[in-house]
Amino acid sequence: MKKQPERPVLITGAERSQSDQFRSRQIRYVTMMGVRAGCLILGAVLISVKPPLLPLWLALCAAGMVFLPWFAVLIANDRPPRSKAERAAAPIERPQPMLDQHTAEEIEYLTIDAESVDTGERWIPTQPEPERKKS
Repeated sequence: MKKQPERPVLITGAERSQSDQFRSRQIRYVTMMGVRAGCLILGAVLISVKPPLLPLWLALCAAGMVFLPWFAVLIANDRPPRSKAERAAAPIERPQPMLDQHTAEEIEYLTIDAESVDTGERWIPTQPEPERKKS
């Protein structure tokens, strides 16, 4: 039994080339439009054969003919999903730590003006900073 060659490790965040992405979107679009054409042909055949539940089958064919072009355009204009290797290579998004919440009275607002006037007053925090341990 032959051993399967190992897949190369992804060492870059680069996506597939634009031409590869465009080609795959073209294939998906043409496939969906082919299914739409199949719905049209199937509807014509069903009308001539007159099977049971004809209105239901015709409604399904009509829904396919109406909604498939919309889905095809959305899918053709969407970027391709990331592969497992790309997801594994992406950095893990960590939640950002929340900043301390202060009331409006605790915050002194600074106004930036065209003319700078130094009044000698400085902003002093209302709560003292915790002391750091010395090592």
